[in-house]
Amino acid sequence: MSRGIEGRVVAITGGGSGMGRAMAVDLAGLGASVAVCGRRVEPLEETVALIESAGGTAVALTCDVRDPAQVEAFFAGVTERFGAPDTLINNAAGNFVANAVDLSPNGWRAVIDIVLNGTFYCSRALALGFPQATAATGSILNIIATYAWTGNPGTAHSAAAKAGVWNLTKSLAVEWAPLGLRVNCLAPGPTETEAASANLFPTDAIRDAMTSEIPLGRFATLADIVGSARFLLSDDASYVTGETLVLDGGESLAPGMFRHSPITPKG
Repeated sequence: MSRGIEGRVVAITGGGSGMGRAMAVDLAGLGASVAVCGRRVEPLEETVALIESAGGTAVALTCDVRDPAQVEAFFAGVTERFGAPDTLINNAAGNFVANAVDLSPNGWRAVIDIVLNGTFYCSRALALGFPQATAATGSILNIIATYAWTGNPGTAHSAAAKAGVWNLTKSLAVEWAPLGLRVNCLAPGPTETEAASANLFPTDAIRDAMTSEIPLGRFATLADIVGSARFLLSDDASYVTGETLVLDGGESLAPGMFRHSPITPKG
């Protein structure tokens, strides 16, 4: 069990599915009180039901992270229920595939608002309430992607937004260290989720082409995400701040000079 998770008050944006739900269930199982938010209440309530069926403590609150007033109301609701949150996972995201020249201003703005602005609004709300929190230290974890620093044709809006979060993480890590807040990023590569499988690698041919470029030969799983998030949020990482844990099976290293060297597959 990771140290320091029990007793935390954790706020998770985008907690109704995929990585957000998986992290919420895991942290609640370790003894944290978990508040999940999103725009639709039904999937959030499903997350809470999973947590409560396992004996955990959770609450679902609707919130559009693009709206600072709704963010403020979300954190007020968490505080009313559990006390001021000391831990935040900025997981809410928006994305779709489109050539940059075809992106409408509204499409661009929607993704920037959710990913970059929403991360700032929520992080600021946590920091404002943190001096009254019960924990001596706190943690913010921002979920980005490896294309934050490589760019990605077809998702220029998302790549730019996540690059902004990557940079924001470094600034806040230094500025908020005196408050006792650590701020880090988790950057997964291709990950096995229902949405990703349907939209990004829907056929065997696409999957095979993508995994052929990953040295470990597979996509990340939700279990991989959960374990890495748990570490970065825990006291085991108490001296880690402003950093990004890349979780891509070595994909970002594969284009190196030895990429065509003969490597004997295991087995």
